[in-house]
Amino acid sequence: MSVPSSMSHVGLSEHGGPDNLAVTTGETPQARAGEILVRVEAAGINRPDVLQRKGEYPPPPDASPILGLEIAGEVVALGEGVRDYRIGDRVCALANGGGYAQYCAVPATQALPIPKGYDAVKAAALPETFFTVWANLFMMAGLKPGESVLIHGGSSGIGTTAIQLAAALGARVFTTAGSAEKCKACLDLGASRAINYRSEDFSAVIAQETGKAGVDVILDMIGAAYFERNLKSLARDGRLSIIAFLGGAVAEKVNLVPIMLKRLHITGSAMRPRTAAEKQAIRDELLEKVWPLLEAGRIAPVIHAVMPYGEAAAGHRMMEEGDHIGKIVLTFD
Repeated sequence: MSVPSSMSHVGLSEHGGPDNLAVTTGETPQARAGEILVRVEAAGINRPDVLQRKGEYPPPPDASPILGLEIAGEVVALGEGVRDYRIGDRVCALANGGGYAQYCAVPATQALPIPKGYDAVKAAALPETFFTVWANLFMMAGLKPGESVLIHGGSSGIGTTAIQLAAALGARVFTTAGSAEKCKACLDLGASRAINYRSEDFSAVIAQETGKAGVDVILDMIGAAYFERNLKSLARDGRLSIIAFLGGAVAEKVNLVPIMLKRLHITGSAMRPRTAAEKQAIRDELLEKVWPLLEAGRIAPVIHAVMPYGEAAAGHRMMEEGDHIGKIVLTFD
């Protein structure tokens, strides 16, 4: 398959606002050993992309400086040693960078076949959120059937994924969201109680709903602003998994006694710094345990907006305004 030497991509003129994003032309990447080169048909926009645009989340030294962490499309070239994919295969993948482009090289061990019945847009909405949710909620926090979980930011891409996966795998799901519309969307996805954080104290609601027992797991993207109430809302042997700090990274004057009295476990992670082996392990579990749920229609990505890659700046503004429910996806011609 012929691959052009140059390609269009969304470039970043300098760190700052969304208007610093614009379509430009650059060299087409080559598939290094262990990588596949994908002709990108769609790419997801994620909050780490916004942070990278601002200069707050630099890519790893060996990653493309182009924004974009998840893609879907067609394999057009194989790097040395790749055996699991062939040219022409349709895949989605967690990229280490470079997703906002017509071509993107990704480790073959971070790619998955596009689920049966899915097009590239739906498939591009999967990798980043599903890798993140599966790793943090199930592999690290160990959410089990019959347990209860509180998912903050339920209407986000992460939230809509986490609600569906937790409910499908037998957990009782509570979530927070910032409007009646968003709360209804969360209930429709499988949450048993959606808490409007603008008018309700989530810790009081959790206490009431659980008979003051608390929930077994909390998936949190707020950080400092919710830390003390999260500790209060956890059950004995509860687990708090922190994946972002939208409400600050420094928690001051927090009562830490519940950690000891309730034997709480606090963990967290970022996806990008994980090793290739760790990402492959997540990929393998997704393929085994989650892809069948997608192909059976039991869960599906929630997509808020689809726009051409030339409108990436508008997609970033939409992400930062926070009114969306689910994922924002770019398409490539």
